[in-house]
Amino acid sequence: MKRVTTPSVVIRLLLWLLLLVGGVAGGLWLDTRRFETLLFSPVWHLLTFGVGVVLMRFAFRAAAVGGRELARYGKSSPRVPRLETDRLVTDGIYAHMRHPMLFGLALVPMALAFLVGSPSYILFIAPLEMLFIAVMVLTFEERECRKKFGADYEAYAKKVPAVCWSRACLKRLFFT
Repeated sequence: MKRVTTPSVVIRLLLWLLLLVGGVAGGLWLDTRRFETLLFSPVWHLLTFGVGVVLMRFAFRAAAVGGRELARYGKSSPRVPRLETDRLVTDGIYAHMRHPMLFGLALVPMALAFLVGSPSYILFIAPLEMLFIAVMVLTFEERECRKKFGADYEAYAKKVPAVCWSRACLKRLFFT
């Protein structure tokens, strides 16, 4: 049986990709006007590339941990569409934060900015994209979860923060 991804998920993924492509293009365009010296500096690119690789590994690690636990605990049937759940997941990392997967994906713009080595993307565009992703999650994703899971999600949201910044939680997210 073919599982179809819902339009909501497809739209969010396309928007996220558009942010990344637009961020790179916008950053490089601004760099040619403001940071041309850094843009063409091999030393700058060696430094930023290393930081970008580390950030990207953290981003995909967080997304993988969250996604794996959603896939494990969030489906009562194989008919549930890809990247969707029909059960509220409160186990594993989800016992500590409500949006670990999206927390990781929010790191991707900054990681990409460092990989590309664009000072404008690093300083201006990536932080704005990260903020945009956080706002999107805390509005649309939260609204969908409240609608889908009702009072159970309300109770869960009162106990568990959207993102947990404690050292133990971040260690569990990035290093387990």
